[in-house]
Amino acid sequence: MTPTDWKLIVLALASIAALVLLITRLKVNAFIALLLASLVVGGGSTLLGRMIRDTSGRESAYTMLGVAKSFSDGLGATLGSIAAIVGLGTMLGRLLAESGGAEVLARRFVAFFGPTRIQWCIMALALAVGLTTWFAVGLVLLLPILLTLTHETRQPFLILTLPLLSCLSVMHGVMPPHPGPVVAVEYLKVDMGLVLVWGFVIGIPTAAVAGPLFARWAVKRVEAHPPPISRKADTLPAGFRLPGFGLTLFSILLPVLLMLLATVAELTLEKGSELREAAAFVGNPTIALTLAVLFASWSLGLACGYRPADVLKFTESSIATVGMTILVIGGGGGFARVLRDSGVAESIGRLGEMAHLSPLMYGWLVSAFIRVATGSATVAITTASGLLVPVLAAHPELGQNHKALIVVAIGCGSLFLSHLNDSGFWIVKDSLGLSVNQTLRTWTVCETIVGLVGMGLSLVVYRMI
Repeated sequence: MTPTDWKLIVLALASIAALVLLITRLKVNAFIALLLASLVVGGGSTLLGRMIRDTSGRESAYTMLGVAKSFSDGLGATLGSIAAIVGLGTMLGRLLAESGGAEVLARRFVAFFGPTRIQWCIMALALAVGLTTWFAVGLVLLLPILLTLTHETRQPFLILTLPLLSCLSVMHGVMPPHPGPVVAVEYLKVDMGLVLVWGFVIGIPTAAVAGPLFARWAVKRVEAHPPPISRKADTLPAGFRLPGFGLTLFSILLPVLLMLLATVAELTLEKGSELREAAAFVGNPTIALTLAVLFASWSLGLACGYRPADVLKFTESSIATVGMTILVIGGGGGFARVLRDSGVAESIGRLGEMAHLSPLMYGWLVSAFIRVATGSATVAITTASGLLVPVLAAHPELGQNHKALIVVAIGCGSLFLSHLNDSGFWIVKDSLGLSVNQTLRTWTVCETIVGLVGMGLSLVVYRMI
């Protein structure tokens, strides 16, 4: 660790504190606050003489113009990977709500599980959907069902919301085929099957603590109400009908099934196979959701009596409601890129290496630090995994099970302390109609519990085997 490393870490913490102050106290628009925080940390890095290497390998001084470019690049990269997913998922969720399909599913689930066990119903849905879908996709797909179940059962909003969030989050951070865990598996040369096994063994109890158990505490201290919804069954005009349960369930699970098909093809078919290429294409999140929206336009729209113009209106108006959210998500990506290009991630990595910890604890700490600094779970996992490669080379005694547990711990670290520089924070806030303060006291605490409990369970098993 050099004096510059310490200065960069302090600078990153100061920029995060400034970000929180601008949004929560001074009520500055979130996107503008993210841009200002990026300029603060980027400007500080340039004053410290940060050098940056371009694609040709040449080094040059990091300038304020470079800071602006980093922010733009990060914004574009984030929106390029998530804007279509959020938009299409929102369209699918709107069709599910407008058709009354969410009510159909909610009533059948309540009848099957009973009102007292509806939390476990939500967790089961989130685990199934979250296994192959990104966090944002799973949330927008299940949001209409969550809201309808909340109104149907009259249970406190957070009692059902936090189990859903914890399960989707754990699946995204810990389980292949999500990008972060896949990168960790590749870097550390770990058996993917073992990561899946230990991911379930560690992830499900972790989600249970951060979800149902934390919800019992949170509901007494945080007052949150679900956004209002209309009961379609009571307001359907003559000639309109509710969709059937089977067709509704298939409509919402279609993107999940397509993505799962791509995963199965990747694991079972040879590279270069035309069938594998076709499965990978339809299983791409954007393509899978596009196909699902097209199918739902019929199954949850035209087949229920709506006209094509009505379906078009539903999809267009749904996008209008998430416009600011998408912009803020992009701003979070820009802030994360500036923090990375400023050298913060490298400095945090060297800090963890200096502590001489076990490979699992080292991986978790590096992942958690980078997550807090940059807001990106994928960046945290990728960076921590890369830094762990030489560490594991010095520990040849570690077997595949130990390495799989390290991957799980890194994934849990990448979920730790989600706050205002994380795009997931803003997706949760706006989707659930929460304030910044409510999101910090619920979602942020939930993610912190996931990070800590997941690390603790991984460490216990790591030392036992």
